[in-house]
Amino acid sequence: NYQLLRGATPVGGAVTGTTGSGLNFGLQTTAGSYTVSASDATTGCSSLMSGVISISVNPLPASFNVTGGGGYCAGGTGVAVGLSGSTVGVNYQLFLGATATGAPMAGTSTALTFGSFTTAGTYTIVATNATTGCVSNMSGSATVTVNPLPTTFTITGGGSYCAGGTGVSVGLINSQTGVNYQLFNGSTTVGSPVSGTGTIISFGLQTAAGTYTIVATNATTGCQSTMSGSVTVVVNPVPTAFTGPTNLCVGSTTTLGSTPTGGTWTSTNTAAATIGSGSGFVTGIAAGN
Repeated sequence: NYQLLRGATPVGGAVTGTTGSGLNFGLQTTAGSYTVSASDATTGCSSLMSGVISISVNPLPASFNVTGGGGYCAGGTGVAVGLSGSTVGVNYQLFLGATATGAPMAGTSTALTFGSFTTAGTYTIVATNATTGCVSNMSGSATVTVNPLPTTFTITGGGSYCAGGTGVSVGLINSQTGVNYQLFNGSTTVGSPVSGTGTIISFGLQTAAGTYTIVATNATTGCQSTMSGSVTVVVNPVPTAFTGPTNLCVGSTTTLGSTPTGGTWTSTNTAAATIGSGSGFVTGIAAGN
């Protein structure tokens, strides 16, 4: 019968020998020096088997917290993933799901960063002691989410109007609920953001000349996109008071002018005076205004 000993302490029960075959005392997890004592079951004679086996328990890599992750807007640079600390002599492998991402990073005794990541999913980190090969999972995980940009719609409206008028309308052909739309004239905001309704939206009549654009911002994620196109508002000056005499004799003629030139002339009282529509040539007909 063969008895496993750790130091002087028996480990488990004795195992009966089988001539010509080796024996297995099973997996041992306690550190120490192991020997085997053999005892003849008939005579009681015993002897110590040759050699000593030492078992040491190597510690697992220390546990640190996975850091980073979060949401970012589509087309952006992604979000960082890291580890709150590290140990020299330990290598740290980042995983996306079950797939290793990049090369292992050696511990430095300080926090580690694995860079910015744009692929959505759950990231974990596995630590491996470079000497013992002992492996442990780091605590927690980091989730990367890609937030979509607001849908792009076409800006409508714009055009020209006469100075002193009510202006021209500017709007958007469609909109999304949960998205706010800010009108800009050049780089200057115009009014407050308008909430999307799922249908067309209007920013009202605009009187300031310039080029108008619209930026959409998702109210939850903060993701932004510029709407398609732009519209221009032009303020046309009204003609100044005409130049020429204010009194004209019946049967006399004169030519009136204005700034800017061009346009069409009309008389409000053709019984008193007539005028050429394109020429500004006036003929006095009868007394009157």
